[in-house]
Amino acid sequence: MAVSTSSVVLKSVRKSFGAVDVIKGVDLTVAPGEFCVFVGPSGCGKSTLLRLISGLEEASSGVIEIGGRDVTHAEPSERGIAMVFQSYALYPHLSVRDNIGFGLSLAKLPKAEIAAKVGAAAEALQLTPLLDRKPKALSGGQRQRVAIGRAIVRDPKVFLFDEPLSNLDAALRAQMRIELTDLHRKLGATMIYVTHDQVEAMTMADKIVVLNGGQIEQVGSPMELYNAPVSPFVAGFIGSPKMNLYDGAAAGMTCKTYGIRPEHLRLTNDNARWTGTVRHVERLGADTVIYLQVPGLGDMVVRADGDANPAIGAYVGVSPLVGREFHYT
Repeated sequence: MAVSTSSVVLKSVRKSFGAVDVIKGVDLTVAPGEFCVFVGPSGCGKSTLLRLISGLEEASSGVIEIGGRDVTHAEPSERGIAMVFQSYALYPHLSVRDNIGFGLSLAKLPKAEIAAKVGAAAEALQLTPLLDRKPKALSGGQRQRVAIGRAIVRDPKVFLFDEPLSNLDAALRAQMRIELTDLHRKLGATMIYVTHDQVEAMTMADKIVVLNGGQIEQVGSPMELYNAPVSPFVAGFIGSPKMNLYDGAAAGMTCKTYGIRPEHLRLTNDNARWTGTVRHVERLGADTVIYLQVPGLGDMVVRADGDANPAIGAYVGVSPLVGREFHYT
């Protein structure tokens, strides 16, 4: 199953609520067929930016283009977009089949066309055996797939997802990440996805847009942001566990901010740069995450091999891997 696809271009887009500037001049291009993820902490403006693209909020200034057409002042129904929200918003009295095809029925499409579109969407989402069930008989992941199916049948130019997995448990979120990325490959659709979860961003995106205080902090592929974060904010936000960030002088550096990722630190007894006290150890199987208290620096997190198991209260030496340190002026 294939859908139409379009670019999304934002030019100096701003949004203010009274005297409060929420989006502060965003310029961005999302290429046709790209999976673009907006990520950032609560209040950074990512959901507001998505709502501006959808037309649910009106831009205070700037231009929004979808498929080369200026839609800045167009109604949501005129933009060729489909949104999927946190809540599934399914009709409990309707079957999966009727929920997916509800919008098409409202549009009075021929029944044969509706059946064909619903069938194709159900097959793409592995919902065919569930078409006659009611929502109450579905799992959370299945309900979310029905909501996505309802969006697919509209053949939108752009799919917009607003934290669609936040209501699911951890195991189901992991499974749905796989299903959504697989769906993106099948459809070749333009998708813009909002999340506060940097793991979702890293594992799903072609392009990540990191937002901070209503502005874009950095745009790039997941590994570009991981390997070359342009600021301490991005460095601390991308990666799990997050990067250790310290005052440069306290770390013995000439830079303003010094950073080192937990996985780029090694435990050593020889010529260690720092020595710390083990406060806590998390044994995760393949990895062990060790929390240290380092004099002059404070907390430090080390990601070590799974067989590492230092005793609580022990003094251990730590050194960074060569070439994996970050210095910010």
